[in-house]
Amino acid sequence: MLCCATYPLIWIGGLITTTDAGMAVPDWPGTYGYNLWLYPWSTWFFGPWDLFVEHGHRLFASGVGLLTIGLVVVVFRCDRRAWLRWLALAALALVIWQGVLGGLRVVLNERLLGFAHGSTGPLFFALTAVIVALTARNDEPRPSGSDQAAPLWPWLLAGLIYLQIIAGAALRHVPEASSFNTFALHVQAHLWGALLVTLSVVAAAIVAWRWPVGRSPRVLASLMAAVLAVQVSLGVATWVAKYRLPAFAQTGVAADAWDAIAGAGTMAPSTAGGWTETYVVTGHSATGSLLLALAAAHAVVARRRTSTASNTELSSHRDEPSAASAGPA
Repeated sequence: MLCCATYPLIWIGGLITTTDAGMAVPDWPGTYGYNLWLYPWSTWFFGPWDLFVEHGHRLFASGVGLLTIGLVVVVFRCDRRAWLRWLALAALALVIWQGVLGGLRVVLNERLLGFAHGSTGPLFFALTAVIVALTARNDEPRPSGSDQAAPLWPWLLAGLIYLQIIAGAALRHVPEASSFNTFALHVQAHLWGALLVTLSVVAAAIVAWRWPVGRSPRVLASLMAAVLAVQVSLGVATWVAKYRLPAFAQTGVAADAWDAIAGAGTMAPSTAGGWTETYVVTGHSATGSLLLALAAAHAVVARRRTSTASNTELSSHRDEPSAASAGPA
């Protein structure tokens, strides 16, 4: 439940960044002097969009925080595995830190803190996906011919995707007054990162289908490839919606038609281009977080499958009688 609740929260947070609504409520942890949960719902629900999405984000985030506390309580009451308890505590620490970053971003009105807040959310989402993968049932039959060494490349892939998310968050938080060279540097870093992630995810899907580890890693690798296709499409649409068509296409009917939809293109908030543009930009950001969560879960499942295979083979060897004790044939 915690993992499922975190993804909509990332969407709402992305909407706040896209529409530049982060300072709609100037105080924290309250809302205009009210307790967070006691702020008049009619003022919030029927108020301006900025207030609606910012206060709604805080309410949703507090709900995710309560679910995380519930996870810790359940794990400590029902499970004695030390590593799982540590992971639950890590999730709690991360969600608290994320809340503090969000609050400081408001209190200090600091754009850099907004970048840190936007980079920590996907990390927490990935951690919840890891916990789901580690606690899921693992009753698939052992595939024949499995390697006994747990692969490192799925973790490297997850790390590469997270670096790309950081690059995207940096691009989304470039101040409007920045120089062209600063903006171009962020764009180039994000584009090169997108190329590396695309090649890596495609390679991971091919390896997963050729590597005998069972159905679960293959399903997750296929989901990563599908989400990647959506992400690349949204990335192209985001660029066109936010910064116009490329120079070679800015003539004739195509450019005139697009200008009527998205405007001239700017670094300003995307509400200027309408809600279609807003949701395209936000969807691109949120889909990157989904790709990271799938990659983290895939890394865990791949390790569990190889560990299961190794343990099964080790147990079978231990059960075999030795040549000395077997006696004469």
